[in-house]
Amino acid sequence: MRNIPTDLMRSFVKAIDGGSFTRAAEMVGRTQSAVSLQIKRLEEVVGVRLFQRDAHNLQLTAQGRTFAQYARRMLALNDEVLALMQSPAVSGRVRLGAPSEYTDSLLPHLLGRFAQAHPHVMLEVTSDLSKNLLSRQQNGEFDLVIALHDDTPAGGGKPIHTEPLIWFTSADHFGHMQSPLPLVLAPPPCVYRRRMLQQLNREAKPCRIAYLSSSHSAVLAAVRAGLGVTAMAQSTVPDDVRPLGMADGLAQLGHLDVHLHRRPTAESEEAIDYLETYIAERLGQAGGLAPVSGQYAAG
Repeated sequence: MRNIPTDLMRSFVKAIDGGSFTRAAEMVGRTQSAVSLQIKRLEEVVGVRLFQRDAHNLQLTAQGRTFAQYARRMLALNDEVLALMQSPAVSGRVRLGAPSEYTDSLLPHLLGRFAQAHPHVMLEVTSDLSKNLLSRQQNGEFDLVIALHDDTPAGGGKPIHTEPLIWFTSADHFGHMQSPLPLVLAPPPCVYRRRMLQQLNREAKPCRIAYLSSSHSAVLAAVRAGLGVTAMAQSTVPDDVRPLGMADGLAQLGHLDVHLHRRPTAESEEAIDYLETYIAERLGQAGGLAPVSGQYAAG
């Protein structure tokens, strides 16, 4: 009976998330050629080709897309078991701040696994816009903050993830075909809002704010109802909406950086240490919880 080595699967997943063998090599601490050999070995083990290769792009095959879903689940289970077996008796309280879209989509899954491994740690999770969270952390409200940045943050923080910003609209409406373009936005200082308006201004593309709300769920409800279009980090875009791109007349919005910020004088240091490490490692794999797109830049 054949077994699939987890190190091969991890490099495969990192190649998808990083967009290239080079980025995967940086994330797993190997050379680009070593990662390339790992992918070749993985394809030999599973007996199918996982990537279609040409001079410029890495593209998952149909079998590669299917295998990626199982590989992520197998790695998550592997990491969960190790964390559970190796976890000490940690206790304490950790106050975590995170953008609403992450607390709705990614964090319940991640924090549920953390709670299983560390049942004596009490988590207090608060949602807000990233810049508001960082301001509140300076006032002592949070031990850890997950924040989105559309530029290099002056306050530092630990970079843990980078992902594209994706336009989307209702699956049943065509607001993206209207002029001026109807937008569903959050108020300042939302980084999504800033990036969208900057891009549309550069293109001189007419737009109007059709719906404004600080509630993440209200923004999604407005988009689903056909009030307009919006954009979010790829891993937080719901499955029941229609992604938009160049073919729909909307230029790419680039990538956003996700940083983890820790308050230097936080109490319950051991519990914070473990949650900080856990989030950095797991949210760094956030692409695993996002839809797997078909094509990635090589290199």
